[in-house]
Amino acid sequence: MTTSISVFLADDHAVVRDGLRLLLGIHGDIEVVGDAANGREAVAKVAQMCPDIVILDIAMPELNGLEAAQQIRDLCPSTQVIILSMYSTSEHVFRALEAGARGYLLKESAGTEVADAVRSVYNGRLYLSPTIADLVVDDYLQQQNRESRSPLSRLSPREREVLQLVVEGKTNAEVAEILAFSVKTVETYRSRIMRKLGLSDLPSLVKFAIQHGITPPQ
Repeated sequence: MTTSISVFLADDHAVVRDGLRLLLGIHGDIEVVGDAANGREAVAKVAQMCPDIVILDIAMPELNGLEAAQQIRDLCPSTQVIILSMYSTSEHVFRALEAGARGYLLKESAGTEVADAVRSVYNGRLYLSPTIADLVVDDYLQQQNRESRSPLSRLSPREREVLQLVVEGKTNAEVAEILAFSVKTVETYRSRIMRKLGLSDLPSLVKFAIQHGITPPQ
């Protein structure tokens, strides 16, 4: 008897999760075993089951897909990650691969590609939506020093977590509770993030976070 590929879905839009569940459900070799509406929930649930594949939306509240991918890969090394995104820039693709993702799927073409992406990644291959593959290769050849590509490379994973929670409107006390920090530690992180990014106020920080896919547009 052939074992099904277990897949976990994470997207903050229920209609996307339901659509993916239906698309994957018609394939006998793929089984959707769970879902989540944000990155933090996804990490907690995936840690309990370590499925074969996790499909993560890149722009989710509380913890975005890229940070969630990194945490999932640390917690479940055998679980492979596919990023689902509306962003088609090489910066987002490179950041996804650096976070440990083995696939990058554009939402606009997910309907026709998602099953192929799941099978490819499950079988040890890298999967990029065909419409972005050429762009990514061209950019990689033109610029091998990828760290200079994104200002986010200046921030640590924990700083990026704090950044997302702050721009989503969480108070210092709320951030401290979520991350098990002291309020003073959160204040230190906020100051350090502002300094590293060369920003001076919250509106600029929010704009930056949206532009770089840290948090979804409101």
